[in-house]
Formats: sequence, structure tokens, C-alpha cells
Amino acid sequence: MAAERGGCCLEAVPLPPEVRESLAELELELSEGDITQKGYEKKRAKLLARYIPLIQGVDPSLQAENRIPGSSQATAAVSKQQKSRSTNSRDERFRSDVHTEAVQAALAKYKERKMPMPSKRRSVLVHSSVETYTPPDTSSASEDEGSLRRQGRITSTPFQSHSSVEPWLNRVIQGSSTSSSASSTSSHPGGKPAAASSAAAAAATVLADLMAHAQLGVPVNSRVSSKIQQLLNTLKRPKRPPLKEFFVDDFEELLEVQQPDPNQPKPEGGQMTVLKGEPLGVVTNWPPSLLAALQRWGTTQPKTPCLTALDTTGKAIYTLTYGKLWSRSLKLAYTLLNKLTSKNEPLLKPGHRVALVFPNSDPVMFMVAFYGCLLADLVPVPIEVPLTRKDAGSQQIGFLLGSCGVTLALTTDVCQKGLPKAQTGEVVTFKGWPRLVWFVMDGKHLAKPAKDWHPQVRDASADIAYIEYKTSKEGSAMGITISHASMLAHCHALTQSCGYSEAETLTNVLDFKREAGLWHGVLTSVMNRMHVVSIPYALMKVNPLSWIQKVCSYKARVAVVKSRDMHWSLLAQRDQRDVNLSSLRMLIVADGANPWSISSCDAFLNVFQSRGLRPEVICPCASSSEALTVAIRRPPDLGGPPPGKAVLSMNCLSYSVIRVDTEEKLSVLTVQDVGQVMPGANVCVVKVDGTPYLCKTDEVGEICVNSGATGTAYYGLLGITKNVFETIPVTAAGVPVSDQPFTRTGLLGFIGPDSLVFVVGKLDGLMVVNIRKHNADDVVATALAVEPMKFVYRGRIAVFSVTVLHDDRIVLVAEQRPDASEEDSFQWMSRVLQAIDSIHQVGVYCLALVPANTLPKAPLGGIHISETKQRFLEGALHPCNVLMCPHTCVTNLPKPRQKQPDVGPASMIVGNLVAGKRIAQASGRDVTQLEDNDQARKFLYLADVLQWRAQTTPDHPLFLLLNSKGTVASTASCVQLHKKAERVAAALMEKGRLNVGDHVALVYPPGVDLIATFYGCLYAGCTPITVRPPHPQNLATTLPTVKMIVEVSKSACILTTQGIMKLLKSKEAATAVDIKTWPTILDTDDIPKKKVANIFRPPSPDMLAYLDFSVSTTGILAGVKMSHAATSALCRSVKLQCELYPSRQIAICLDPYCGLGFALWCLCSVYSGHQSILVPPLELESNVSLWLSAVSQYKVRVTFCSYSVMEMCTKGLGTQTDVLRMKGVNLSCVRTCMVVAEERPRIALTQSFSKLFKDLGLSARSVSTTFGCRVNVAICLQPNRLRKLAEQGTAGPDPTTVYVDMRALRHDRVRLVERGSPHSLPLMESGKILPGVKVIIAHTETKGPLGDSHLGEIWVSSPHNATGYYTVYGEEALHADHFSARLSFGDTQTVWARTGYLGFLRRTELTDASGERHDALYVVGSLDETLELRGMRYHPIDIETSVIRAHKSIAECAVFTWTNLLVVVVELEGSEQEALDLVALVTNVVLEEHYLIVGVVVIVDPGVIPINSRGEKQRMHLRDGFLADQLDPIYVAYNM
Repeated sequence: MAAERGGCCLEAVPLPPEVRESLAELELELSEGDITQKGYEKKRAKLLARYIPLIQGVDPSLQAENRIPGSSQATAAVSKQQKSRSTNSRDERFRSDVHTEAVQAALAKYKERKMPMPSKRRSVLVHSSVETYTPPDTSSASEDEGSLRRQGRITSTPFQSHSSVEPWLNRVIQGSSTSSSASSTSSHPGGKPAAASSAAAAAATVLADLMAHAQLGVPVNSRVSSKIQQLLNTLKRPKRPPLKEFFVDDFEELLEVQQPDPNQPKPEGGQMTVLKGEPLGVVTNWPPSLLAALQRWGTTQPKTPCLTALDTTGKAIYTLTYGKLWSRSLKLAYTLLNKLTSKNEPLLKPGHRVALVFPNSDPVMFMVAFYGCLLADLVPVPIEVPLTRKDAGSQQIGFLLGSCGVTLALTTDVCQKGLPKAQTGEVVTFKGWPRLVWFVMDGKHLAKPAKDWHPQVRDASADIAYIEYKTSKEGSAMGITISHASMLAHCHALTQSCGYSEAETLTNVLDFKREAGLWHGVLTSVMNRMHVVSIPYALMKVNPLSWIQKVCSYKARVAVVKSRDMHWSLLAQRDQRDVNLSSLRMLIVADGANPWSISSCDAFLNVFQSRGLRPEVICPCASSSEALTVAIRRPPDLGGPPPGKAVLSMNCLSYSVIRVDTEEKLSVLTVQDVGQVMPGANVCVVKVDGTPYLCKTDEVGEICVNSGATGTAYYGLLGITKNVFETIPVTAAGVPVSDQPFTRTGLLGFIGPDSLVFVVGKLDGLMVVNIRKHNADDVVATALAVEPMKFVYRGRIAVFSVTVLHDDRIVLVAEQRPDASEEDSFQWMSRVLQAIDSIHQVGVYCLALVPANTLPKAPLGGIHISETKQRFLEGALHPCNVLMCPHTCVTNLPKPRQKQPDVGPASMIVGNLVAGKRIAQASGRDVTQLEDNDQARKFLYLADVLQWRAQTTPDHPLFLLLNSKGTVASTASCVQLHKKAERVAAALMEKGRLNVGDHVALVYPPGVDLIATFYGCLYAGCTPITVRPPHPQNLATTLPTVKMIVEVSKSACILTTQGIMKLLKSKEAATAVDIKTWPTILDTDDIPKKKVANIFRPPSPDMLAYLDFSVSTTGILAGVKMSHAATSALCRSVKLQCELYPSRQIAICLDPYCGLGFALWCLCSVYSGHQSILVPPLELESNVSLWLSAVSQYKVRVTFCSYSVMEMCTKGLGTQTDVLRMKGVNLSCVRTCMVVAEERPRIALTQSFSKLFKDLGLSARSVSTTFGCRVNVAICLQPNRLRKLAEQGTAGPDPTTVYVDMRALRHDRVRLVERGSPHSLPLMESGKILPGVKVIIAHTETKGPLGDSHLGEIWVSSPHNATGYYTVYGEEALHADHFSARLSFGDTQTVWARTGYLGFLRRTELTDASGERHDALYVVGSLDETLELRGMRYHPIDIETSVIRAHKSIAECAVFTWTNLLVVVVELEGSEQEALDLVALVTNVVLEEHYLIVGVVVIVDPGVIPINSRGEKQRMHLRDGFLADQLDPIYVAYNM
């Protein structure tokens, strides 16, 4: 085929018979094994060399038989083809046999590598297409199988995995990158691997310690981890040399800028000169305007046919004559100007814009409407018929109509009936559209012009004639204004270049409302009194040969088509017998500028040359909405030079350099010329970016035109018109080439020999990746060449780029055939990646497959690219398969941070002193200095305090427990509590036979019994451990925890209620744990009233008082020991901080089992004597407003809650504040509402809580946070009542929140920034440090003290620190330094406890009551939870916050790492078909905001991410569940 031949001749060369004979002999020798394949190819090439001059572009063995017109092979395939057309057709725009072979050859080179296949829940597989099959649409056509030899096909074998890594290493040493070896060796002489050798550089090169982190207890052989292993193996291939070690110490982590390759091709030609078209000929009797021409033909030749319309069967339904066109246009013009009124004013005045809404099947009405508007001096704006309210891009059209001030739409009766209607029967207002009056212009609605009314037929002026809309790359619709003068000049130029003469017949297959269809079929035809036969799109769908048949029957001289129409007609060859195309003198190919149209032209010529089609008749042209026709090939009789063809190197093109390809056989682009520039036009090619310098002669740039026949502006957009629409090209010296602006065409190309114009792509499809330019159409073609027939549904593929992390990333979306299996999809996707990598040397960032028929369609059936891109970015594409390759594509990440090992603690201190920063330390008030009338201080032990209160104030109420209805369930006064405790102590000694120091597990629901049994244990000298009871509906997961605590704490006895006792021994329990090994279980429901002979007194305050067990977020069960001294000190500290006295009431909505929650429930009331109103959080599940109603009812000033309670209130009461107000809930009494937590304060939650309940009187200042941890349950509490240092009236910002730079935090630095600055993270201080507590910030590794601006571990020293961990296996040594750490420098005497939390201190401008400056403590996060990635420290919560913002359907998110891969688990709150939308959005947001590549995205149902009682995520549990394959995910995506 001519497509493969590089020569400039047009026809296929017929081979002489003797050559054919020799070829046949050769084939025989090969088939019988007499000759090797290599010898065969050599001899064959020799035979064919004379006939195929420029064959280097393609391997000769790939193309023999294709070249014989109508070869037997082609006809054999036809009948089969015919049947399968509707399903397999592939987009013919991109058909190129050379290309298909190249792609197959490239794939064959690839050592196939194993990639992990995404796993997917079955239900997701089922969602099939909206309507599975439809007749073929324009963007597609079926493949001409005859012309495609499938030798180069790889059979779809499953990928073989490599058992070792060596093959990759060898390949890299030989200098081959992932792309085809030719490209890497040719561009890097010496065969060394170059840094930028491939667009695919893996971020995961450092995988030496892959499995070093394999956690114990996780089955590494599970399905998930084997997939991850597979992914790691895939990522192992070194794609660029490892980075040198160095330290980035500034905060601006610089993204790596791609260094230009010194060997990249550069243009070497001289600077081009402006190319001038032939002069526009002057013809004496040419009309002064298009309307004058219409008037002349309408009055002098009224019977001449002007336009014939066909129906879907191909019958002519109506022929419009010039007389009819003139008279009807007059009627319409008269009616529009005189008969339409609004409030007694004419609706339209000259110059107004009018929308023309006509279907593609009605050219007659459209033509009348168009000329009617021109006659009335109105400006027609032709648009598509909106079919539904949600048409792709319809909203943008609405904006365009609004900005043009359109108030009236002209349409036909049939069309108006088909539009969606509102209840009133009027046409609905489409989304984003202005209110329109719809005027139906069928005959009966038009008025006859008055006798004295005559339109003014003026000479063509610079006024706007019509507005054509176009959609920009971003999807916005712009109106291009064309003046009367331009319209006329363009008709002149077309008439001259196409040699149109009067009364010629032209068949038009294009959309007559815009571009070439309008220019040739509506405007130029009228100027020349031609007869147009308009072929509707619907007819082409039914009968692709219809246009050829009409050319025959009407003996048409000219046909205007697109390459898809030529391609479609090839498929219907059996009906072509009686076809004769000898009448055609010009076959204008309107999309000749598409580089891939060449193969359609060649194939068409091959078939129809024997049916009268002359080769010189095919005339490709190039045009754009802005510049109208740019160039068109003229037949030789009109003075056109012979056609040209170029085989260009794709690699050089990506650097905008033109090189005829010589060596790299695979990646070439074959382009044909689009003829010469238009008469009367000046054309030049300018650089695409920056100043519009003229290009060199061998450089690709944007073609610009200066002539009287281009559009004038974007309507109403002066700025864009000045900057984008027009430009003034300048020479290298900066001198403008003209004083007139040139119009930019949006076409990329160059001027070849003979002044022929070549186009290689469009600006709209340009994607710039790493300084190299790629054309979307080229990438589509490569993807289609992989295996279109089996897989892509009717060739529907969209390619576009999205900007992620400051570079374009290529996204490819394809519709998959309804019957494609998962394996097919994945296989196709991986092969497409390989093909694009080989041919274009560029990585694809995301490959998505959607069900058939679900991509948004453009008006004529193609894919609406900008709408597809919009849906992709909004997460509304709903793919059924996704493959992301960020590891391969993203090569501009900041360099990993190298830690400096030699900076010791001493140099840190010196550095801080030099910088004038103080050492970060702070303390609460000194307890010994605080004189207060604290009676309880006399007592060393809490048990003594209770006895003392029972004697002195026996009836003083201490506790009030509320049930879910808000009524009091039980109460306890001092004496009641004391007596209950005595009974419990007696039972323990008698029934339980326990000794002093024995451990007792208290398994109770929240309530007074729990408190009483706690004191009972103290009275008996036993050590109590409070344990959350198992959940009866969920024994399997909750009971093992109870069992574990009982065993680990070595409890000798369990105290509980009768109900729970039954549960612990039940059959159900037996399935979860071994119930035979429980220790003694006593129920305390009805124990006898007995006194204890003597209440136990501990011999020393350092003796153990109780054990506090809790599960950390990392999933570790840890019990800490609290001595009697620490217990009393804790109570005293809390009492002083919160000012608690017997007369006070506080409300507690916390779990009473560990930490500060336990202390507030069980200890503080007894010590301080205040009354505690107890609200069990569990009761909120049945009555959300319980806690807040109680606070209001008892007028509580101080209340405590947890984040989970706050979240329940915010979510559950968000809409009910009015109802609560009606019920009399008033929160103005609250002075302090404290959230008890062991984590970074959740600002968003506390703020939304404050805002929400502000209406109920809650003061925003009253909500504050607290901080405690295992080593010290209460470090900060209570907001400080502080004053501004310089007591001025200006209300400063909220004193407790600062904004820090997230990037600096990753380097353990704290850098304060302004609110709202990029990468800022708001942090809220954790409350005021308690009396007696000292805090310092220490370096996590050197244990030296840090300065104010550093992030380090929070160390705490206080009398109420816990004394150590209580563990079974005697592993105290491991954690000993948690409780007795000393600084390595400075104050080395003080003993500190390490909290395990990172944070920083900051001296503020506020003072506390004593006039001291206030030091605020900020907690950033738990050290155990942090992720060490790329040498930096990340806090999971920051990544999770970004992810949750990425899409409205993400309900919750958790991240963890596994073997250096970042795994993101998201809960999807929405339909499962949205699941795959999230993969790209999650990957994008983490890259953009955190510079991290996500390794695995797991999408699960809501509620899968485990959360503990404090509302904290259990990320390690989640990780173990994921690796053991227990999550039942909806989808797991492994990013490559």
C-alpha cells in the first residue's frame, strides 16, 4: 500500500510477473525448509528493492501482499467482516497498517513481565453497559482485515514471571531502557544507561530491605502479599541510577527538574520565511456579497436546484431551488424583524444573535434559517440539538448562548416536538442555558412580507455575519465571529482553489452547520449556483456506501467527506460492483490534516481506482475553526504540484524536530501533505510556547495564517482573542514579520518541499511530558494497533493529559467490549503500556476501561474528550478496570532526604543557642507552692479518703448514672459507696479466698457497681483491673480481648454481674475462647451485707494501686502500673486544674475502662467530693442527645467527652438543633467542654461541633482538648484562662491554633506559616499543662534536648507518671526507658517518661493568672504510627485528610506501609460502580500534596476500617486483615 512506501509517488506499483514468480519460489523454499528465515528476508528484500525505494521505515517482510489492489485475501475477509461490523469496528481515523505492524514488532521485543492483576469483588464485574450494542457511530469503523496481516501478533500467553532479577540487570547494563532497545542505544552512544533514558523511572529503586519489615503473625504467603511481592518485583527494575547521597535542608523541597538530554535532536535548518499564497483572482461579475449572489440566483435562476435532502433510505425527499431559498429566506427575515414582539417592542433588532437548532437530517430548513437571519441583519449561531438536560458539553453551549445574548432559537416543528418539555408543555431550560423563545419556522408560522418591505442587500462589510462555536481543550465553548467580508473572501478563495464553476453538483457528507460542511455545502455553493446533495449522518450509519452511490447517480463533480466515510465505504465492497467514480474531479478529505487519514486515502484509492477514481482526485485539506480553510491540495489541472509524503521519526517529532526516519523502524509517523496555502493568504509556522518566533525549516510549530478570509475574534473575549486567537510572529531578532496580526490555527505542522503544508497534529491534542511533546491521536493509534478487534468496543479510545505534580500525565480511557473477560482486559492494558512505551518512549499514567457505550459522545458520535477528562477528574467516569502507573511515570519527585548521622545532641544545643532559640521545655504550676484548703491531702490513700467522706458527709451525693431515656438509673452517696465497697471486700476474702496483692478483673458495664467494686478491691488489698465487658452480639471479636487482659494481668478472680457471668460461660463464648480456663468468677448482684473486720492499708505509697490496660492504635495491649502515690497525685492535679470542689457538678460521657476516662469516673469524685453525672457513651446509640440534654438539665459547668461522642453528636444532631432548642436544651452554662484523647487534636471536628451547637448557647471558647498517654494519663487539661500579653482591645486570633508547614514537619522541623498558605496544616494546642507536670521535647534518636522550632518526642516528668508497664513475658527491659529516660546532654539528672508522641512547644504571647508567659504544647502524632518514606516522616492522619477530601464518596480512609509501599484503604459510601473512580483521585491527591506514590489502593465497604473505643483508627489491625485477605475489598488496585 502507498501508506508503507516512503516515496512521493501516489499509486501502488504493480510488480512485473517475473518478480512475482521469483517471490512465489522463495515462499515455497521457505515453507519446505530449504532456506532460513533470514536468507528468505534478505533475498526477498533484494527482489523488491527496485519497487520500494524508501522502505527503511518498515521491515520489508511485513508488507508483501497488501499492495495488490482487491487482493483475494481482502475479498475473503469481507463477508465475515460485514457480519461483525457493528461490534468490532475500530476507529478508522487511526488506521495504519504500518503502524499496526510496528506495534506488534515492538511488543514482540518485550520480555513479558508479570504484573499483579487488580482484584475485584464479583458484584463489580457485573455492571455492564447502558445499552450494549448500537449501530456504528462516526468515531469508529471496522477494520479492513484484508489489509492487516497478523504475523506480528503475540499470542496472548500469560506473563511469565522472572524467578530472578538478573535478566533486568543485564538489560540495563547493556544500555536498554524499558523502551525499545533501538531508541536507547541510538540516543545514548556508548550504550551506557542514561539518567533520562526512559520516561519510566521507578521511584521504588531502594527495595533492598523489602521484606525486612515483614511483621510477625502475618501470613506472608497469602494472596495479597504475593501480589504485592509481584508488584515489588515489577518495580525492582532499575530505571535510573540511584541518587547521590546529600541532604536537602531547606524547606522548599525542590521537585526534580528534568535535565535536557544532551543528545536530543535539535533543529538545524535556517529560519523559515512567510509563505505567500497565489494572489486572489479578480473576476468582474463576482457579487459584492453572498446575499447579493443569493438575490441574483433567486431572481434570475429560480428553478435551478440548490439543495437536495435525503431520508434514511437514501431517497431524495425534497429539492430546494434557488427561487424557493430566496423567497423563504425573505419571509423568515420579515417575520423575525416585524412579527415577533415582547412588551410591544420588537424582540429582535439588527445585529442580535439568534440560535439555530436543527438536526443533521434537515439541511433545507437550516439553509433557509441561515440566509433568513443574514437578510434580517441578524447573526446566526448554529448549535447542536440538545437531546437531554445532561448532554456532554451542553452546559458550555448554554454559557456561550448566554454570553452572546441569545434570546431566540429557530428550529423545525419536528425538532421542537422532540425536545424535552417541562410540565407547562414548554421546552425545558437546559442546565446553564439562558431563557430562550423557541420559534418554529415551518411555512405556516411565516408571514408574507409587506409590499413595501425590501431587505437591504449591502456589500460585504466587517460586521459579524455568523458565529461558529468550538470547544476548547478544557471543554469551554467559544464563539468565533466571522464577518461578512471574511465569509465572502473565503468563498472566493475556495472557488479559486477548488475551481468551482456554476451549476456543478457537489455531494456533502459532513455536518452542514459548521466548518467544511458549511463552507462548501451552504456558502460557497450558493455563490457559484451549485447543486448540493446532502447525505445525512443517519443514512451513512445504515448504508456507508450511500455517498458513493449518490456521486454516481447525480454525476457529482465534487464530494466533501471525512476519512471515516472513505473507510466505511470500503467495508461494503460487495455493493460496489456497479459503482463508477469517473465523474469526480475532486474528493475533498476534510480531515486530511489528521496524520492517520493517509491510510484511509490509500486504501480507498486501492479499491476504487478500478472503478474510475483517478489518483489525483483525492484532495486532503486542513482547516480550523479560527482560520477557516488553511490549505487544500489542488488537482494538477488546477496547477497543484505532485503530492508529497514523509516518513518521520516519532522521537524527533517529540522534540518538535523533523527528521526523515532512517534507522528506528518502529516509531515512525507517515504523513501526507494537505496541499498549498489558500489564495491570498500568508502563512508561517511559529514556536508553540512563549514568544511566537518563526520556526526553523526543519522544526514543527503552530501554523498561523494572515488573510482576509479568517475568523476575526472569540466573541466577547477580548483578552483571549489578543493572546490566543491572534499573534504577531517575530523573527529570531525579535522583528515582527508583519504589522497585521496572524490568526493561530491550532494545527501543528511544517512547510515541506514545493511549499506543501504538512500537519502532524493539533494543539488541542498536544501533551507535553517532561519537555517532550506527544500527540493524543498518535497514542490512540498505537493503542488501537495492539489488538483492537478482540477488545476495544468499536475503537472508542480517548487520550488526554492531566496535570499532576507540575507535569502532564497521559491518561488513556477505552470502552471495552461487553464480552471481555477480566484477564483479557488486564492483558490488553499491560500490552498497551508496553506498546506506548516502545513506540513513543513515554509512560501512561492511568489506563482506564469503561463499559461499552458509556463515554460521553460528541454531537456526531465521536468521543467528547473534554467531558471525558472532566469526568475523570471529578471521579464520575465509573471505569470497570483501572491500571495506574505512577511509579513508572512520575520522575520529578523531590530527592529523598538523607539523614545526617553525625549531628550530636551537644551541637544541637549550641546550634539552638546560636540561633537564639530557647530549649523547648515547659511546666505546670508548682504543686508544693499551691496553698489550697484541700482536706484530702491529709490522706495518702484513696481508700482512706472514701472512709473519711463516709464519716464526715455521709449523704453527700457523689454519682448519678443516667440511662438512655435520660432518667436517673442509680445514684451513690459517700456512705452508700463505702458500704457497697465493704460488702465486695468481704466477698473477695471469703468467697474468693484472695490474698493481699492478688489481681482482680472487674468486668462491668459503665455504672456505680464498677466504682464500688474498685474500692472494694482496695479495701481488700487486691489490685483491680477494669475490663470492658464483651459485646453479646459480637463475642467473636470482643471476648478474646477480655480473655487476653484477664490472662496477661494474671487476674486471680473476675468480679461481674450475673448476666455477664452467664455470657462468659455460655456455649457461644466457647466458640471464641476456652471457657474452662477462666479464673474464679464471682457475681456481685446479691452479695450479703457484711462488714470487713479491718480495711487494708498499704504499707507504702509506692505499692501498686491498680493496673490500667488498653489497646494502643498500633494494636499492642499494654497495661501500666499505677501506685497509690501516683493515684493521689493524679487526683490532686486534676482537682487543682479544673477547680473541683464538693459543691461542683461535672458531666462525664466517657468509657470508664482506662486512661483519664477511668480516673474521672472512679477516682476524682471520691478525692475532690464533687458530684459526677455519668453518661455511658453506649447509651448515645439509642439517644444521641442524651449527653447534651443532661448537661443542660443539670446546668453543668464542666463536662468531658471523647471524639467518638463528639462525632456522634455532630453527625446525629446536625439537623436537630431547632428541635433541641424547642425542648429547652441550653448549653450557655458550659464553661469547659474537654475532649479526652491520646492523639493530635481533631480541629475540624471540634470546630464543627462548636459551630453546630453555638445556636444552643455553647461558647466556642469553651471547647478544648486534653492530652494523656500510657505513661501519664493526664499531661494537659483545661483551656487556660489567658490574657493577651499587651492587653490591647484587638481580639487576636484564637490563641490555641497555629499553622505549620507540612513539608517542614516531614523533616522534623516546625515552621509557622500564615493561615491558608499552601501546604499549611492547622494544629491546636492540647490544653494547659497540669500542676506538677514538666514537659521537654527530646530528639528521638540522640535523646538530646531540642529547641523551640524542632519536632521531637514529648517527655514528661510528674508525680503522677505511671511506674512502668505490667507485662507477662518480662519484656520490661525493652520498655524500661519509657519510664526512666534521662537526657543525653544538659539536665542529665531528671528522670523522664517517654510518651511515644511527637510534638513541639511554643512560647506564646499570652499570660496565665500568675502573670507567667504561657507555653503551649502541640501534639503532632504517635511515633509508632509515623510512616518513614523516602527518608521523611509522615503522619498517617495528614495523608488520610487529603484522601478524604478527594471525592465525596470517600467516607473514611486509613493508610499504612507494607514493604516500603504505601497502602491506602478507603471506605466507599456510594454505589460500587464508583469504586474505581477513586483509584486515580487517591493517587493524584497523595502525589500532589505529599509527594508520595501510592503503591496499593484498597476500596472497601463503610465500617471496615477498625476503630477503638476512643474513636482512633486501628491501622495495624487493618494491615493484618488486608494481608491475611480478610477485608472482602470491593477493589484492590496495584499501582505500577
